[in-house]
Amino acid sequence: MFHLQSPQKLQMLEKSLRKHIPESLKVYGTIFHMNQGNPFKLKALVDKWPDFSTVVVRPAEQEMTDDFDHYINTYLIFSKDLKKCQEFLGIPEVINWKQHLQIQSSQSSLDKVIENLVANNLGKVKHTQCILYMTLNAVKKLAPSLVDVNSLPTNGVKPKPINPEMFKLSSLDVTHAALVNKVWSFGGNERSQRFIERCIHSFPSFCLLGPAGTPVAWALMDHTGEMRMGGTVPEYRGQGLMSYVAYAQVQGLGKLGYPSYSHIDKANHIMQKVASSMCEVRMQGHWNQWNYVPL
Repeated sequence: MFHLQSPQKLQMLEKSLRKHIPESLKVYGTIFHMNQGNPFKLKALVDKWPDFSTVVVRPAEQEMTDDFDHYINTYLIFSKDLKKCQEFLGIPEVINWKQHLQIQSSQSSLDKVIENLVANNLGKVKHTQCILYMTLNAVKKLAPSLVDVNSLPTNGVKPKPINPEMFKLSSLDVTHAALVNKVWSFGGNERSQRFIERCIHSFPSFCLLGPAGTPVAWALMDHTGEMRMGGTVPEYRGQGLMSYVAYAQVQGLGKLGYPSYSHIDKANHIMQKVASSMCEVRMQGHWNQWNYVPL
């Protein structure tokens, strides 16, 4: 096991992972932001270097003090060799299987590996799989071979304009975390609210402020570089506000040069239409999350 700490090695890892998008996208996005300052104090582990077969990105041990906080106890994984991957993930210093945790990856083939490890550690796991999207600019920059770039449009369709007397484009404040937490399908508890607060504090966020000066629609980014936690308060739904915020987010992150991507639930046809209207590219693979609980 090797802990990659030097900027040079992390940049080499980022460059190598780029060749394996979309399977490596979740890990690539995380390493990209580790190279931009690493606000979540993550560490990258590989089975060997420089010719690695498996990479795991996880928090430092001192960050993982709550055995029940799977929002912090999150592991991002990519592997080029599933057999060696299972051996590597079974090392206690790589993954602490005594904690409640979640594993995220854009590599669906990890499912059998994780099932085997869960059985070995006498736990239980819930697998969530969603549609994986990359923004148009990210595909053109990072993985042009995945699509016919010449057939892609230059830009998405702009959303309908908002009423400037009612709504104002802004960014979220940490005090808005409770509102985001209430709407987020993966949230709704104290630990998720702390995670949201940290994301708002560390990364760009976008929102529309309503007549009362409070957010009515918003979109965030997490520590893996993924556009996540978008939502609209119930009384303002159906007005296209989420489309407006999502468009602003894609444009804003694109200007920063971020490798933007997202996931959408397979049953959320409204947001799938929004993604299509913005010319986001649906990947062949999926977004995966495994929530593990030790018994």
